[in-house]
Amino acid sequence: MNLPIDAPNGVRGGACSGNVTAAGLAAEGLPDILSSDCYPASLQQAAGLNKSATSEEGVLMAGRLIYLIGPSGSGKDSLLDAARPRLLERGCRIVRRVITRSAEAVGEAAQGVSPEQFAAMQGEGAFALSWQANGLSYGIPKEIDDWLAAGEDVLVNGSRAHLAQTRERYPSSLVLLLTVDQAVLRERLMARGRESLADIEERLARNARFTAELITGNGAGLFVLDNSGPLEHTVERLLCCLDHGDLACA
Repeated sequence: MNLPIDAPNGVRGGACSGNVTAAGLAAEGLPDILSSDCYPASLQQAAGLNKSATSEEGVLMAGRLIYLIGPSGSGKDSLLDAARPRLLERGCRIVRRVITRSAEAVGEAAQGVSPEQFAAMQGEGAFALSWQANGLSYGIPKEIDDWLAAGEDVLVNGSRAHLAQTRERYPSSLVLLLTVDQAVLRERLMARGRESLADIEERLARNARFTAELITGNGAGLFVLDNSGPLEHTVERLLCCLDHGDLACA
């Protein structure tokens, strides 16, 4: 006899009624079929639930990897800071990244290391994910695999360029793309004062192309959060996406 499981349950991380979780059943190797009568896109997003434990094909996620991406200036750090208390209430871990920069540098509360220290950590297998961007190296600690295997949700401040590699390792990850109106993004970048106006315009054009390609190439597997308005509105949309799926929060 085949055992079906509810794909939206797997995407949300549990049933609306609080009953058995799809990820928990998948961890026992029980389900044979994914089904959905209300949210067809979840069939693609939950496709990794039946993968075997850590393997070349991917990492079993009894919990959910929530992969937040967005252009510089979109407000990812501000969103995470604002949503942190309510995410923690839900038992969601927010990962502290390892970055090759001074610990005193302005920005997120990352673990700052030297390039030599980062290379040594990477050689020792300390990272589940790692990438380079803007002259810096970024690492996501390997311990997230233990959290996911234990059924915990884990939120990562990720890289758009590293999305394909992340999905290869974590096939059922939930991807959230934070966007912002071009005019608002221009104002934010200018206020930071780190780039010339020409550099900002070039960045804006590149971001627009990158965002369009991401949405076109990922379709149902990616949720878009518009952060052009009040931050509290974006926090509510974020939590709604995690609890119910994007369609319920449009």
